[in-house]
Amino acid sequence: MRRLFFTLLYWFSRPRWDTDITPPQLVDLIEIQKFKTGRALDLGCGTGTNSIYLAKHGWEVVGIDFVGKAINTAKQKAKAANVNVEFFQGDVTRLDFLNPPFDLILDIGCFHSLPIDRRSAYINGARRLLTSGGVFLCYAFKPEARMSGLAPDEMIELFQDGFVNTKVEHGEGMPSAWYWFSRK
Repeated sequence: MRRLFFTLLYWFSRPRWDTDITPPQLVDLIEIQKFKTGRALDLGCGTGTNSIYLAKHGWEVVGIDFVGKAINTAKQKAKAANVNVEFFQGDVTRLDFLNPPFDLILDIGCFHSLPIDRRSAYINGARRLLTSGGVFLCYAFKPEARMSGLAPDEMIELFQDGFVNTKVEHGEGMPSAWYWFSRK
């Protein structure tokens, strides 16, 4: 049912999260903090805005989303931007087809929408793929949002095995937060 909902959004409207704007948290990590260039994995990449941003900044990027329309649009946008990004239509809780290591994993609004019984598969995949010292940057809604969400302490607890939380930045407007994790 979730897949149908998201597919319909991409076919009949422009989802409100598909802004074509890279969030300042990612820009800060890449351009201000000068996080070392390497391999990046964009989970729930949508139409590829952030994957393309990373590729433009020298990253080797893989983007995954389960909506075929979003992936097709992402491929077109990457071609128009003259960057190479590998895009896959797939399930972010089934990442066995990918080979580690990745230096950065990005998730902007995907994890909080996963069914509770699939979250551990997602976390195990991220733990397997992210290199020691790599960064996992995740944006997630809080429970006060009108949809599924996680409290910051719950989010940190879910990722405590294999990850260290280095920063939490509470969002403005929609009850949300940005989480920075480092792979142990």
